[in-house]
Amino acid sequence: MDVGLGWGRYIMGSAIVIILVVLVGLAVLVGLFLVVQYNGLVKLRNRFRNAFAQIDVQLKRRYDLIPNLVETAKGFMKHERETLEAVITARNAAASASEGVSPENAEQMATLMSAEGGLGSALGRLFALSEAYPDLKSNQNMMQLSEELTSTENKVSFSRQAYNDSVTVYNTKTEVFPTNIIAGMFNFGSATLFEVSSEEERERVDVKF
Repeated sequence: MDVGLGWGRYIMGSAIVIILVVLVGLAVLVGLFLVVQYNGLVKLRNRFRNAFAQIDVQLKRRYDLIPNLVETAKGFMKHERETLEAVITARNAAASASEGVSPENAEQMATLMSAEGGLGSALGRLFALSEAYPDLKSNQNMMQLSEELTSTENKVSFSRQAYNDSVTVYNTKTEVFPTNIIAGMFNFGSATLFEVSSEEERERVDVKF
């Protein structure tokens, strides 16, 4: 009887050990899953943040070019003062909106997109009026500035597309199960797409001088 009792205790002890091993194994697997998913979210977040930084570089380059362009145009378009001032005002508003903006702050992004739309509209009006000034179009300085601005506009467009693609991947990851649980646990919020907010900007300004 003592042998039977001892055997029973042995079996019970072995069962407990097996259960503990299984539980530890499950805990390790869950821990590894959390680590992998967390690291994946960090990588995706860093990717769209870096993509947004590339947009910011190109936007600042454009903001730097516009005052020189307006100053050059001023010598030929003396009767278009209102339009020229509107471009500078819109440029300053966009530059201000871009300062310290976070792609994870929907309100800041909305302000930036609205300001960029206003700048696109103002530039569009300036370029349309420039058609009536052939001397301006043939000015060497203006031709160089327009070429640089065209290149910058293209880079802004490409950078924005890359950013929106990375944001879409990230946001999808934070919304699907079970990664959405991890995203909620570690405060991985949604990022905001950089969308066009005006028809003029949507069509991308065609710089021709």
